[in-house]
Amino acid sequence: MPTAQNGTKMLAVAAPHPYKACVLLIAAVLPNTAFGPSATRRTDAVQQGFSPTTSMAIPSTTELLDAACHFGHKREKWNPRMAPYIYGVRQGIHIFDLEQTHTMLGALCDELRKMQKEGKTILFVSTKQQSTAFIEELGEALGQPTVTKKWIPGLLTNWNTLRQRIKYYLDLRQSFSSGEVEKYTKKEQTALRKKLAKLDTALSGVSAMKGVPHAIFVIDAVRDNVAVREALKLKIPVYGICDSNADPDNFTAFVPANDDAVKSIALVLHTVTTELGGTVPSAKEHKPAQEDAEASASDAS
Repeated sequence: MPTAQNGTKMLAVAAPHPYKACVLLIAAVLPNTAFGPSATRRTDAVQQGFSPTTSMAIPSTTELLDAACHFGHKREKWNPRMAPYIYGVRQGIHIFDLEQTHTMLGALCDELRKMQKEGKTILFVSTKQQSTAFIEELGEALGQPTVTKKWIPGLLTNWNTLRQRIKYYLDLRQSFSSGEVEKYTKKEQTALRKKLAKLDTALSGVSAMKGVPHAIFVIDAVRDNVAVREALKLKIPVYGICDSNADPDNFTAFVPANDDAVKSIALVLHTVTTELGGTVPSAKEHKPAQEDAEASASDAS
């Protein structure tokens, strides 16, 4: 068996793809990395964010590897339906097949780009703190709605009621902007200001939505499972990242990748933004999936 210069034994592997050999080589030569015994989960070493420095389309397998996209969850937490996308297991953690990740990310972007060009609404959802800034920036860049704090139950399935709540929020915000709120007492203004702050946290990302979206995009389908269930109930397509603990059958299209590490999330969302960024509809609003959301109201939960 060959050895590295520091005397560490190296694995002799014959892998058809460069990144696969790289994965095993890292595990053998650098046992204290995320592959080593000290790794109980895959996020600790990659929480510093990711800023691509080169112009790119779909990231290569090497770039996906650098962003820690290849790490799944611990084996005991996996969803067996993810088996086709798993390359192997290292220290009890599933490793994704990055060739498939690369290909499926491209296919995902193709579908989203088509929707963006058609002016359709895609609701981007992630209540994970490490992804909040990325989702909000993406939503602003693409002119699409977002949910980054807490999912409001019934946002999709009880849209008519939520639409009225959004109208109240916008009217209240306008009253503060115009100074109309000054007609109330100081005590009443304080109460309204607190109410506005809560509504702003909950509804600011979806305040421009005119109806239920044509699709949703989720970062973590397990954490934001209520959003996924509501979308499936209304037969709204679900797109996003599918980690090894999630059910791929819930997605119309997905990228099998790490949904916890900042670098992985950032790379996927940067790619989506880049691929869709030049196709933001101009001189018109994004159309709701249903001009009249009565059908949604009938499914209210």
